[in-house]
Amino acid sequence: MQSKSITPEMKAFLISIGSASVDPSLIPQARGSTAGPGAGTGSIFFRSGDTRIRLSIKENSSLSVLEAKGEGNVALFYEGEELLRGRLEPAAAHCPDQAFITLCEKCIFDCKYCPVPKLQGHVKNEEEVLGIIDDVLQAGKLKAISLTSGVETSIEGEVERVLKLLPALRKYNVPVGVSVYPTEGCSRKFYEAGVSEVKYNVETMDREIFKKVCGDLSIDDILDRLKEAVDVFGKNRVFSNFIIGLGESDDSVREGIETLAKMGVIPVLRPVNPHPLRAGDCFTERPTHERLLKLAKLEAEILKKYGLNPGLAKTMCLKCTGCDLVPGVDL
Repeated sequence: MQSKSITPEMKAFLISIGSASVDPSLIPQARGSTAGPGAGTGSIFFRSGDTRIRLSIKENSSLSVLEAKGEGNVALFYEGEELLRGRLEPAAAHCPDQAFITLCEKCIFDCKYCPVPKLQGHVKNEEEVLGIIDDVLQAGKLKAISLTSGVETSIEGEVERVLKLLPALRKYNVPVGVSVYPTEGCSRKFYEAGVSEVKYNVETMDREIFKKVCGDLSIDDILDRLKEAVDVFGKNRVFSNFIIGLGESDDSVREGIETLAKMGVIPVLRPVNPHPLRAGDCFTERPTHERLLKLAKLEAEILKKYGLNPGLAKTMCLKCTGCDLVPGVDL
């Protein structure tokens, strides 16, 4: 059945599939993802009304994007039936309206769902980073700069990489977000260097699953750094990716959201993206649209309880909204 706008139920359904086949002539030129579980994949951003959805490009997906005549310049189909009309948004650097840049595409840690340690990609220097930002600026799309990074040799080294780059970003006069593995005291340094928001990812709040999939890291260290970050940046400026689909229960998700929100941290509930390079390394199952909608509504209630609003985000994932159901924005 065709829909004129993307309802929360529709967006949950599209996210649960997560991919679409796309006529190559329609795809805007963009850099593919080089960060986290989505690294190494091409994608498109489909927009209908005020709602945006990111879909990986996959030839045999049940969703397809084709050119359309009349209202909207493209149409989104599910198994041949038209669902939506809209447009494809250009994403010069990972997502629309931001220069969202992975500084280091390598990682010494071996989180079992993430392809980055297998890909061991490129490490960008300052000239390359500024060139990407300038491209987005010249296209008239620079509303924020967001920086993320793997780990080339040490967590401390990546924090220093960001700190060395930050002075060169002041001239752009846009909000800057940073998402790295944190060190003690790094939030204060980032804040004093002009960063607007930070995102330190817990990955999962199920401790047994964390040990299995991110055993080289410490969830307690990450939680301590998140507490520090809220003390420095305040509420509504500290975020944390929280992967859904690693075998966790809904009760553990609820408890995890409550723990983070009570600290003043906004969780980003991110559906797992099973990657062929990590096939069999750990349990991964793309969550159903019913589960995504249920957990998003649960998060919305908890965030309201603690006075948190993802709609206030200036940078990174919560500003983009393409990969997730965002309380305060999508529902």
